[in-house]
Order: sequence, then structure tokens, then C-alpha cells
Amino acid sequence: MKTRALLNKLAKNFPKRLADAWGDYVGLMVGKLPNEVNRIVLCLDFDKFIYKEAKAFKPDLIITHHPFIYGKKKEVLENDPSKKELYEKLEKNNLPIYSMHTNFDDGINGMNDALSYALDLKDVYIPHGCSSMRIGYLNSSMDINEFSEYAKNRLNVSYGLLVKGNDKPIKKVGIVGGGGSGFYKTAIEEGCDIYISGDASHHIRREILIEGFNYLDLPHEIEKIFMPKMYEILKDIDPKLEILIIDHEKEPTVI
Repeated sequence: MKTRALLNKLAKNFPKRLADAWGDYVGLMVGKLPNEVNRIVLCLDFDKFIYKEAKAFKPDLIITHHPFIYGKKKEVLENDPSKKELYEKLEKNNLPIYSMHTNFDDGINGMNDALSYALDLKDVYIPHGCSSMRIGYLNSSMDINEFSEYAKNRLNVSYGLLVKGNDKPIKKVGIVGGGGSGFYKTAIEEGCDIYISGDASHHIRREILIEGFNYLDLPHEIEKIFMPKMYEILKDIDPKLEILIIDHEKEPTVI
């Protein structure tokens, strides 16, 4: 189908204006958009480990969640020789990369909706002032340790870090995929029993404990749900699209 038509359809739920105002980078990262797109590669991050596999598929477009170039292009390429080398290979072989980051996180039927659906949360809503967060309710209350195992399994990761501020049963849950630990105050204000996100620093964890709140830090890799979700969205737009998912990222080894 026409590339512009595809991107316009994606933009209905995930417009660039939803990208975080603090300086997120979304859209075309490298290369030129083709007139038509029939073959697409999907990945969470594009890096040298998947270059050969992606190139062999001969895609018209590569769609990533995390921006291939995060920052001003000139500065990134000047300061990151390995990124520059890969950028030049992509340009030479006409492999365009299009990234959908926080606009996908916040958008309807995007990242955080997909995560809340995976947890089987009910009556999900977006709290005022935090467009990334989704808050919903479990079918029945769980002990905090039981819920932590449930969430870890549902979101397909092998470990998590539980900051346990109280022993209340878990019923109301807030979630932001990736590095959203700093939004925990919104979850408290909304009366959540626990908040799930990732990449919490020591100081954030201490603040949460002081508040007597519960926080479950799950690896950033829960965002791999981007790939099956985007596959579903693209196939709904055009069932004839040929799509290759490359899931190459592994969690750190717990020792």
C-alpha cells in the first residue's frame, strides 16, 4: 500500500503530537520513505545485532519502538562512531527506519493499553495529567506476592524488583511501561494499591517506601509487547503486508 496512507492511518491513534514534550524523537530516523510499502520489519530497538537479518528480508520499511537516533542527528553521529557506521549502511542500502516511541506509549490501543490488557485489568482509565499511565482493577484482590508473580508471568519477564511499602491486598493497579517510575505519585493520588513500571533509581525506591506505597519494578523488556501489538495493528490496516518480527533482546542474567 502507499506509505503515506499507512503512516496516516497509524497517526490517527499515535500522532506525533503525543510524543513527550521533554524532547522525544519520533518519525523517520534514517533513509527516505518509499512510495509503497509491502514488507516491514518490526523490532524494539534497531542495532548491529539484527542488521544482517533485517537486510536479508529486504523490507520497504523498518518500524522500531525506541528511536534509532535519540537526539539531534548531527550530534549523535559525531559522538557515536558505531551508530554512524550503522547509519551509513542503512542509507547505502536504502533501509528506512521509522520510530514510534512515546506517541505509541500514550496512544489509544498502544503500549500501555496493551500492557493493561495483558494484566486483564478492568475499567481501565487514563488519570488526569499523566497520559502514559493506565489504571484498572483486577477481577479479584490478590496478596502482593501473588500479584507480583502474576504480573511477571503475564508480562513475560523472568524477574522483578518489589518495593513493598504495605501489606494491603492488591486490587487497583497503575502501570506505565519502560522507565516511568517517576510517575508513582500519580498512582498514589489515584488510590492505586500498586504501581508497575521500570528503571527506578535508588532514590525513587526510597521515596516510595517512605510513602508506604507498593511498587513493582519490571524490566524495560516488557515493552517487547510493542511488536505483536504493532503487527496486529498493521495487519488490520492491510492484511497483505509481509511483516518480520525480530525479537533479539534478552533480559540481564540475575546472579
